[in-house]
Amino acid sequence: MGPALVTPYALTVDAGTRELRAADHLLRSLAAELALPEDAFACTHLVRGARPRVVLSLTLPSEPLLSTALERLTAGGHAVTRGVPDPVGRAVLYPGVASLTGTLTVGDVLSRSAIDRVTVLGAPEPPAPDTPLTTRDHVRPQWQDGALVLTAMPAAGGTLVPFEVPDPTPCCADH
Repeated sequence: MGPALVTPYALTVDAGTRELRAADHLLRSLAAELALPEDAFACTHLVRGARPRVVLSLTLPSEPLLSTALERLTAGGHAVTRGVPDPVGRAVLYPGVASLTGTLTVGDVLSRSAIDRVTVLGAPEPPAPDTPLTTRDHVRPQWQDGALVLTAMPAAGGTLVPFEVPDPTPCCADH
């Protein structure tokens, strides 16, 4: 597991959110309210079963920050538990995310952020470090086997784009 998933300084927030976009918005709002440091991780996790929803995890660098976040989130009426719900969170906020704007090389993405690896759909090998990646200002890597991995796909002109699009078309939008 990656360092953000094995730390004892993690919380799960269950706000009953059902959509990723709403969960992303809530994570950003909570991060601002809590003044999370840049080395914090904030992820979404899909919960299946009788009550499908998206829960949030916050991984903080210290016990004092964890205690403060726990107290403030609980006082705000959120259902909060210690730890992360699973090892495969989708990172929304993580070290270096603010620098991942515009078009960068894969090497830049890896050196500027907590992302450990970039993979390309359908490609057996990772992309070359000098491969351009157009971020669309929406980079959502996911924890896989303890590494933070960004899945990308080929785009026009030999570039890559993150697999997750910033504004997905809802299912059945034309009906």
